[in-house]
Amino acid sequence: MTDNTASAPQPEAMSLEDVRALADAIRAEMAKAIVGQDEVIELMLVALISQGHVLLEGPPGTAKTLMAQAFAGALGLDFGRIQFTPDLLPGDILGSNLFNFQTSQFTLTRGPIFCDLLLADEINRTPPKTQAALLEAMQERRVTLDGETHQLGERFMVVATQNPIENQGVYPLPEAQLDRFLFKLLVPYPDEGEETRIVAEHGARRGPQRPGDLGVRSIADARALEAASAAIDTVTVADEITRYVVQLVRATRDHGELSVGASPRAAVMLANASRARAALHGRDYVIPDDVKALALPVLRHRLTLSPAAEIEGRELETLVAELIDATQAPR
Repeated sequence: MTDNTASAPQPEAMSLEDVRALADAIRAEMAKAIVGQDEVIELMLVALISQGHVLLEGPPGTAKTLMAQAFAGALGLDFGRIQFTPDLLPGDILGSNLFNFQTSQFTLTRGPIFCDLLLADEINRTPPKTQAALLEAMQERRVTLDGETHQLGERFMVVATQNPIENQGVYPLPEAQLDRFLFKLLVPYPDEGEETRIVAEHGARRGPQRPGDLGVRSIADARALEAASAAIDTVTVADEITRYVVQLVRATRDHGELSVGASPRAAVMLANASRARAALHGRDYVIPDDVKALALPVLRHRLTLSPAAEIEGRELETLVAELIDATQAPR
């Protein structure tokens, strides 16, 4: 088995104020390329600090790809991109062992998944067999090729995109795949003021929009990000907050309008993400508002409406909001 995780020096301790300052600096860098989308960027930062993956859903032209590129550029992360297509094979993602006739040995040719931040563009355009190539990497930060295990970095993060408009030539992600994403974030169209700024700032530019050309620079490194993630260990979750998270997640399994509720993994992820959000706000404790703010992006892709609810035109967002209101939060 191949293990690429070498012992590295421990990062310097980072206070929660330092974490908040780092997050503000990342937002400022991304603002050079991205107009608006403040909530999406905030939740991407939460996912980064809590070491989760993100699924971005929005119509074409809403800067999903540019957002991922600017995110990686501001963080100084090794960026990889895969354009998912119907003919994509697992080996195109993971790599393969190729026979070297000069050495008479097999040599590993690494695929684009060996990076820090992987953009899985239009992930729902490839068949489930190829989508499943990401399962082990997302859950365990490693890939297995020909019986050998190859470690990915601890900072490995997947930012996947999908287009909600098209239904031709797409393959819906299976529940096991969706459950590995911390958040599903909806990227909306900008409002009129934001769109006017976008046209004013980018309308005179020719050629592709690259974050570096727009002034985005790296203001963090792997050690700083590791220290920021370690800082959330100082954030406490009171017993009543833990019970609140569990009650909220369990309520999705008992709801008559849902045929599939959220898993225990969802509860764990919601608690961890709440700690990260508290840290980004400079607090060393989680409050109910942290849980409420993250419940919808954590749950929306893990729930399935019952056939009767679909016929009635019920929406998951509305149903989750009702569950939050119905679940008593601790004072």
